[in-house]
Amino acid sequence: MKNYLGFTILGVIFLGFALQCQSTPTSASKTLEDPSVKGDTIRIANEELEYEVIILDANFQSWYVTNARPRGYYNQEYFEARNRIWIAEYNRRAMNPFQYSNLQYPQAIDYQPNINYGYEVNYMLFNYLVYFQMTNRTNLGGFTARP
Repeated sequence: MKNYLGFTILGVIFLGFALQCQSTPTSASKTLEDPSVKGDTIRIANEELEYEVIILDANFQSWYVTNARPRGYYNQEYFEARNRIWIAEYNRRAMNPFQYSNLQYPQAIDYQPNINYGYEVNYMLFNYLVYFQMTNRTNLGGFTARP
């Protein structure tokens, strides 16, 4: 059974996961060159782990193509370290709508550090969080956002 989680940023971004708790790492199953990329939608899926990441944002795809490091440039541990810190801060802001805009941080991201989501989920989540910080001119802490 798949579990779904999503959040929206500025009304145009939707990042959704369907995650199953397994710890078997696998290689990427989808890339931007795949037919799963349609218009401004990027879909990454791996049937073995039963997860799915969907990013709907016309600007993210062009940013990704021109700025993201190629797969394999960083290892999974690198992405996990940054994702843990950035998501913790993002979630703190999402839970504090009186201090931070609920348009920018509409809901928390259910990212659990004790689950191995695999390389591809961490890679795309990392790149999205870098994009989010750079385009919104914000810092989620810990590390400077750069591709």
